[in-house]
Amino acid sequence: MKKILLTIILSGSMLSCFAQKQLVSYEDIKYLLHNNLSKADTFMAAKGYTLKDSKPQTKNRKYALNYSTNTTNSVDMRSDGKKIFISIQTNVIEQYNLLLNSISQYKTTASNMGDVLVYQVKDLGNIYITVNDSMPYDPLKKDYDIQIVPDKNITAIN
Repeated sequence: MKKILLTIILSGSMLSCFAQKQLVSYEDIKYLLHNNLSKADTFMAAKGYTLKDSKPQTKNRKYALNYSTNTTNSVDMRSDGKKIFISIQTNVIEQYNLLLNSISQYKTTASNMGDVLVYQVKDLGNIYITVNDSMPYDPLKKDYDIQIVPDKNITAIN
C-alpha cells in the first residue's frame, strides 16, 4: 500500500512539474530580455508556444500556448532598439504563481499603485501586474496582465 501511495505522489509531482515547464519564469524572462527575437522564437517554440501575428518587417512577436481548455496564455514581445519589452496576458493562475514565486528572492521593492502591483526585480527591471475579473464572470478565474520593462542597462545581444 505504501508503494502505491508513494508512486501516486511521485507521479503527481512529476506531472505538475512537467505542466509548469511550459510556463514563463524569472530565468526565462531574463533569457528573453538578454537575447534577440530570433533566439526568442526558438526558445518559445521549445517551451511549446506557437508564433502568431508575426511580420518580418516589424519587431513584434506574439506567442500563444494551448495550456488547457478555457485558458489563454499569450506572450507579446516588442523590440525597441536594443531593448525588449515583454507582456504576458493569461488567465492561468499557475503562470501568475510561478512568476511570483520565481522572483521572490530577487525582489528589491514591492509596491501597490491602485490596482497595479509593481515589483522591482534585481537584474531584470520592473514588473507591473494587473489582476481583473474574467469575462464572462467566473469567481475561480482571473485575468492577469503582466508587463515586464527592463532596466536601462539590460540590452539584447544580436
